[in-house]
Order: sequence, then structure tokens, then C-alpha cells
Amino acid sequence: MTDIQTQVDDADQSPLSADEIAAHNSALVGFHYTVDDYYEVGREEVRKHAFAVQDDNPVHWNEATAKEMGHDTLIAAPTFVSVLGLVAQRKLFQEHITGYEFWQIMQSDQRLQYHQPIKVGDQLVCDVSLDSFRQVAGTDVMVTKNVIWNQYDEPVMTTWTGLVARASVQVDPELLDVLDHVMIKSIVEPGGGRTVERPEGRYDLPDPQVDPKPYSAISFDDLTVGQQLPTRVFTLTRGNLVNYAGVAYDPNPIHFSDTVARAAGLDDVVAQGMQTMGLGGSYIGGFVGDPAAFYEYNVRFTSPVYVPAAGFAEVEFTGKIKSLDPETRRGQIAIVAKQDGRKIFGRATANVQFN
Repeated sequence: MTDIQTQVDDADQSPLSADEIAAHNSALVGFHYTVDDYYEVGREEVRKHAFAVQDDNPVHWNEATAKEMGHDTLIAAPTFVSVLGLVAQRKLFQEHITGYEFWQIMQSDQRLQYHQPIKVGDQLVCDVSLDSFRQVAGTDVMVTKNVIWNQYDEPVMTTWTGLVARASVQVDPELLDVLDHVMIKSIVEPGGGRTVERPEGRYDLPDPQVDPKPYSAISFDDLTVGQQLPTRVFTLTRGNLVNYAGVAYDPNPIHFSDTVARAAGLDDVVAQGMQTMGLGGSYIGGFVGDPAAFYEYNVRFTSPVYVPAAGFAEVEFTGKIKSLDPETRRGQIAIVAKQDGRKIFGRATANVQFN
């Protein structure tokens, strides 16, 4: 989002007040842009992401099995969009939203609405906007929105990301020096030029509607309201965090630097929110059978997953069938994720189209 040199340069200037930052950013609500370059989904990208979220479903790994399950190629795991999301929103936080150091911004909510599965060969185009901005108890709360299309102008996903941040927080110059020594260094600027022309009038269209399909999901008739899903425990080490950061292009040092994590007010290095959400998607997808049957997946992040330098973290997932609709053969699954008995999700649900 913001590179370290910009942080150093900004530290030498008079900072805007919190009120000035809020006024500037709130005026951006409704602002849209389309990312200049499309994102092409590769076969090994799908596999790398599935590995990073510990998802062994064959639809991400084996073309023959994926075809047997109704897909013409490998499909991506439910939270693969996190790879595209950071790329798509970079411009929003580099050029428009101001007043925050990106490592001080925390994700609070994520809503994913699926119009069709992301698959190998997709050339994804992303429309980005600031959907809302408000202040709560001295904290700035914003929601960014992405509408994602493929090369055939078909809607693929609509996502809403809730973020919280504190404006005008003075940064210790010594910490800036630490950041300068832990941030990613590269002389290469991302981006391949403009390959996408901004469509006329698309920003004014209503949001795409869901039209879910069951693909190879389990049968609705085998489910009952209140039915418990089997418990599953995922293990995370610092290696898992670093691997996920690389796969998702996430440069935030709170996921690998003890010093920066503590400066951000955290007890230890933390797992990425989308990584834990990805584990939840792997958990539910394993029960459902085919994650392409998801048509919505929502999580509210209430507590981070701390990952120590020595040892590992364990995240336990449990779930149950919350509701079933016999007319549409759809249902909602509620999940609970805990680390050492502490809930890390305040609310987490997946809406699924069953067979």
C-alpha cells in the first residue's frame, strides 16, 4: 500500500489532523476506479493458494477429478480473491485514502459473494470503490468494495472489506528505521501497463445478483438444522505465515516482525485475517464437498491468531447447520474458530447451494 520511503518522507512533514483526514476520506465515499491491468489466474497460483490455506480438495489440484465434479478446469479456493484484493486496492491506499500507515490498518470484516467460481484461465478485472466511511470512538471505520469480472464481462465475485484505523498516530523515528530494515525491497514496480479499458456506465449498474449452482455439493436431503460438523484443528507456524504472505502479496510486517507487531499494539506476530478465513473455507468446503457451491461467505474478525516464534498456533473449527430452505435447497452453515479457547471470529457463516 504505502512504501517505506513515503513513510519516511511523510514523517518530515506536518501531519494532517485526525479531523482533516476523516473529512478527506469521507469525501471519497462512492469514488470508483477500475484496475488498469487484468489478473490472469494460473494453474500453479490456484495450487499455491490452496496449499497456503491447507485445502486438499481435489477441485484445486486434479483436473480429471475437477471435471468429474462439473468443472472444466481447476477452480480456486473460496478466499483466493485475497491475492487479487491487495493488488486491486493498492491504488486506493497509495493515491487516494490518506492518513494511515498500512501496518496500522486492521481488517475487521470480510464479505464474499460468489457469482461463479474463480478458475484457471480467468482474466479478472476489478472495479474498486470506497463503500462507506465513519468514525467510532476515535477510530476510522471504512468499507471497500470490489466487483470482479472475467474476460467475458461476466460477474465473478463481489466483495466488501471492513477496515479500522487510527489517524494521525505519531510514528517513532526509531520504528521507521526498523520498518526500513524489514519491509520488502524491490526496484521493480508492479503492473504491466493498461490492459483494461474502463467500461462506460458500469459503475452505475446495480450489484450483480447471485445465481448459485450446487455442482458436486452434498445432498440437501442428508442435512438437518442443528447438525454438527466434525471438529477440525489447523496448525500454523511462522513458516505458514511467511508462505501465505508470499502467496497473497501481503507485505505487512505484523505477520513476521515481532518489533512491528508490538509497535502496532499486538501481543505477538499474528496470522493474516484472510489466512484464517481461508482455513475456515477449507473446513466448510471439506464438509460440503465442492466449494463452488458457496454463494456467500462472511466473517467478522474479533481477535487475532497469535503465532509465537518458537512453537505453533492451533486453530480449532467447529460448525453446525444453522438454517435450511427446502424450496431453494440452500442452507447456511455457522462456524466457530478458536485459539486456546478464545474466539477469533465474532460471526462466520457460509451460504451454500446443496444438491
